[in-house]
Amino acid sequence: MVTSDQRRRQLAREKYQRQQQRREENRRKAKRRNTVVAAALAVVLAAGGAVYASVALTDDGSPKGTDNAAGDTPTSSAPTPSASESASPEPKLSVDTKATYTMALKTNEGDITLTMDAAKTPRTVNSFKHLADKKYFDGTKCHRLTTQGIFVLQCGDPKGDGTGGPGYTIPDENLDALGKAGADGTVTFPAGTVAMANTSQPNTGGSQYFLVYKDTKLPPSYTPFGKIDAAGLKVVQDVAKAGVEGGATDGAPKTAVTIEKATVTKK
Repeated sequence: MVTSDQRRRQLAREKYQRQQQRREENRRKAKRRNTVVAAALAVVLAAGGAVYASVALTDDGSPKGTDNAAGDTPTSSAPTPSASESASPEPKLSVDTKATYTMALKTNEGDITLTMDAAKTPRTVNSFKHLADKKYFDGTKCHRLTTQGIFVLQCGDPKGDGTGGPGYTIPDENLDALGKAGADGTVTFPAGTVAMANTSQPNTGGSQYFLVYKDTKLPPSYTPFGKIDAAGLKVVQDVAKAGVEGGATDGAPKTAVTIEKATVTKK
């Protein structure tokens, strides 16, 4: 026969066991949350990318105007050209590899001028000259703004959703320009830097690039190919101050930025 004292002890043990189970479940939930956060951070550090779970600074390199289904962010898997569209070859190198070039972006929010050194990034500058001469960037939108973790405005996509590209890729260049990576695997991209987006893989630059409006730590896997002039940097910073649509920290800028005309000239 169970005494009242024994029954109380049994109930106490059962209560303790339930508490322990709840604590263990809470620990498991916390671990899962931390794993998700760590994975999100890993995405940023590994890919960029832009973008922190979806801030990867990527450019899928699809041909301009393809009808491939697009993911909702540039971190989506890169679509491939349809059977009716063949990839274009990288344009033949025609720039003066000892010269400095400027890319003038006339936007609805103000002019942004970029200085590009062809001696350090000849194939990147050559590609931008080739595309600008073809009016490839005219009428395109800067489709992505990030305001947390990394601080960039991403442009250069003819489709305006992060999935467009010129149909060819260009190699990485000048990756050691910002110094050696620290213990966290990153270097600082100073405010005013212009760098290439990519597909998270080496040598996959296309037409998308990002304008750094505040010092940003990223892996040294994005070609830094230019500098923004003071007036242009203020334009980008003003856009950043207005924030992202819907109050998010990553997405289309609330202040829409359209590149009305882009021209590349030798200084």
